[in-house]
Amino acid sequence: MASVNLLPETFQATRDDILIQLKMVFEALKWPLIIPILKIMLFFCLIMSVMLFVERVYMGIVISYITLFGRKPEVRYKFEPIKDDEELGNSNYPMVLVQIPMYNEDKVYQLSIRAACGLSWPSDRIIIQVLDDSTDPTIMDLVQLECQRWASKGINIKYEIRENRVGYKAGALKEGMKHSYVKQCDYVAIMDADFQPQPDYLHKTIPYFVHNPQIGLVQGRWRFVNADECLMTRMQEMSLDYHFKVEQEVGSSTYAFFGFNGTAGIWRIAAINEAGGWKDRTTVEDMDLAVRASLKGWKFLYLGNVQVKSELPSTFKAFRFQQHRWSCGPANLFRKMTMEIVRNKKVTLWKKVYTLYSFFLVRKVVAHIVTFILYCLVIPATVFIPEVEIPKWAAIYIPCVITILNAFGTPRSVHLLVFWILFENVMSMNRTKATFIGLFETGGRVNEWVVTEKLGDVNKTKTAAVNAKPAAVNKKPRFARIGERLFMLELCVGMYLFICACYDLAYGKNHFFIYLYAQAVTFFIMGFGYVGTIIPSS
Repeated sequence: MASVNLLPETFQATRDDILIQLKMVFEALKWPLIIPILKIMLFFCLIMSVMLFVERVYMGIVISYITLFGRKPEVRYKFEPIKDDEELGNSNYPMVLVQIPMYNEDKVYQLSIRAACGLSWPSDRIIIQVLDDSTDPTIMDLVQLECQRWASKGINIKYEIRENRVGYKAGALKEGMKHSYVKQCDYVAIMDADFQPQPDYLHKTIPYFVHNPQIGLVQGRWRFVNADECLMTRMQEMSLDYHFKVEQEVGSSTYAFFGFNGTAGIWRIAAINEAGGWKDRTTVEDMDLAVRASLKGWKFLYLGNVQVKSELPSTFKAFRFQQHRWSCGPANLFRKMTMEIVRNKKVTLWKKVYTLYSFFLVRKVVAHIVTFILYCLVIPATVFIPEVEIPKWAAIYIPCVITILNAFGTPRSVHLLVFWILFENVMSMNRTKATFIGLFETGGRVNEWVVTEKLGDVNKTKTAAVNAKPAAVNKKPRFARIGERLFMLELCVGMYLFICACYDLAYGKNHFFIYLYAQAVTFFIMGFGYVGTIIPSS
């Protein structure tokens, strides 16, 4: 049977001509331009892969030593619980300020205030300070009423507002330290609006300050109340558990340096003042202060057994904003503080190398860039250009070792490792973009601060309400307009990977298409916004 040509002959001829011309252009540029560029990219990616591999193995060895030989905080530092004294009364308890910065937190403000007011510390030795930067008058009234309610119960709680949001969180914390009543405090505990410390939080942390005057910061671990909410929160839990269980623990145990996480930690006010106070020059004011305090000689202690409940961003939009800030800010701080760290004479050479190379360069810059460029750009491109070969150790062995090491942070999620790899590769695109913005201070997003949306129990409440509606009402469109949920960069990279996968399946010999199809689908899913929690429309 004769084949039927559905396309006009003229159009088909034109199409064939275009394809031939594109192929000729590609072949003409292949050897003099494309292959050299790809080889240069691969060369730097291989170097960065080795850097990241060595860093992860080093931390794996250190954390194994800590686990096996019991390098616990109470062994390295003196710890004696503070006890009541019949003669001195409560005066032997240091005065503690608890700061709760918030901004339009209508979902979680009650949780954080209730937890702070529930701390089991003598009521005359603690001040709760709510720093409300809200712009919604209704929310401000609700927060103020909540503060008044606790004040009526005898809690020493202060509700503080300011005229503008200059400096964002750093500005609020800096302004909060200016009040006269703060002068009587020795320590300040910082709890973001969704963080809920246990009642004995201060009893487990403050004694380290009292008996070890060289300690400037005690950092607690985050525990996530909504880790099981969706697959995206499980992926975040895996990454953050590794950060707390390994990176922070290694930094603390080696007396080197680790960054303040911005919340669930306590500062010695003298250390804050000596370091120059809060600064808003980057979007990571917490890390900025930690670096400056470290350069003054203050030591930091991480307590993995002191866990503070918190909430992970469960919507993809909120998570993207958070990751932009967490990637852009450190890169920008690295740019601004490199020479200051190099010239410092108060800290050892080891701490300088650790801070600049390990903490900043490898973890905050290299890790993001190599993940995206190698696994999402270079490896797929070699499908079309087989002349550029990827060594097996870079394409298989190193990623496998790094992934296995990361799994130790969250053993319960080992079965999700494949999903975690695909998820992290997609997010590496946004992190890489943010890293370059921070390094080169390009664009208007270098100091962009978008408060991470907290949902509290709103999703459960809305879901229950929707489920309770009659069937006819449930037919109302569940999702927001599709245009608001499209992420074009993810879709474009997903299409690139899909084309590479199809070509490799048809003509390739290295079977990259198995990975490329899976990664392309992940980019598409996240590009169309079908990830994270979708809040039902009311």
